[in-house]
Amino acid sequence: MAPKSFLPACLLAFTLQIFFFPPVSFSVSLLSNSNESSSMEGLIKLEVGCVNHPEDVSIVGLLKVSEEGVKVIVPNVSFANDVIEASDGTLYFTVSSTKYTPADFYKDMAEGNPYGQLLKYDPKSNQTTVLQEGFYFANGIALSKDEDFVVVCESWKFRCRRYWLKGDRNGTLDTFAENLPGGPDNINLAPDGSFWIALIKMNQTGVTAIQNCSEKWELLDAYPGLISLLLPMGSDGGARVVKVDGIDGKIIRDFNDPNATYISFVTSAVEFEGNLYLASLQSYFIGKLPLDAPNPELATI
Repeated sequence: MAPKSFLPACLLAFTLQIFFFPPVSFSVSLLSNSNESSSMEGLIKLEVGCVNHPEDVSIVGLLKVSEEGVKVIVPNVSFANDVIEASDGTLYFTVSSTKYTPADFYKDMAEGNPYGQLLKYDPKSNQTTVLQEGFYFANGIALSKDEDFVVVCESWKFRCRRYWLKGDRNGTLDTFAENLPGGPDNINLAPDGSFWIALIKMNQTGVTAIQNCSEKWELLDAYPGLISLLLPMGSDGGARVVKVDGIDGKIIRDFNDPNATYISFVTSAVEFEGNLYLASLQSYFIGKLPLDAPNPELATI
C-alpha cells in the first residue's frame, strides 16, 4: 500500500503528463472544448426517443436475435463484443477481455494487458475456435469485401489488426491501420470496399501513463474521476468517424464533432444509399449524415 502522501504526488505527475505533454494529435485538453468546427453539420436525427443508447455488446455470449426471439449460440462468453457473418454462414466475433466484465472495462484499459480474442463459430459443426489471442481490448470486427480477411479494432492501442482468412497469409496477423486519432470502437464495411470506423475520444498519453503507473489501482480508488479524463463518456464527449482505405488502412475521409454539437460518443457507423447512419451510447436517436453534400468538410487529424 502506497503512503497517503504519495498518491497526491502521483496524481499531480499523472495530470501534468496528460495536459502538458500530449502527442501532437491529442494536443487539445480533454477538459476544454476544441476550437475545431464540427463537420457533422448536416446530421439528421432519426427515431428520437425510440432508441436508448444504441450500441453492440453482450454479457452472456454470442446471441442470435430474430422475430422468433433471442437464442444463445455461444454461451459462457463474458465479454463478447461484435460479430460478423460470412457468406457461408461462418461467424467471426470478438471477445474484448477474458479477464474483465463490461462493467469493469476501465480496469482492462488501466492494466494494459492483451486479454482480447478473435473467435470463429462454425454453424455446421456447432464448434467455436479461438483464431487469435493477444488483443488489447478487441472491439469491432468487419469482413473485407472479398472475405479474405477480417479487421479487428484494438481500442487501447489506437489501431486495427488484420487477420487473414485466405491465400498465402492465411492464419496470420498484421497491422491494418495504426496511430488512429482515437480509440477504434466498431468498424463496418462500406459499399466500395473501404471501412468506416467509429473512434472513441481518448488521450493516448494518459492511457499509457496509467498503464505504466505502479500504483494505478490505489490511484484509481482514491481518484475515480481520472477515468473520465482518459475516456470522457458524457454527452460532451465529442464524436469522430473516419473512413479508411480497404487495402492499406489509410484515412480517406474524416467527420469530427469535437464538442458534441450535433452528436456525442458515436460508437458505430454504417453507410447505406449515400448516407452514414450513426449510433451513440449517449443519444436517444440514430444519426443520419448525408455523404453526397457538395465540398464535404474534412476534420483535421
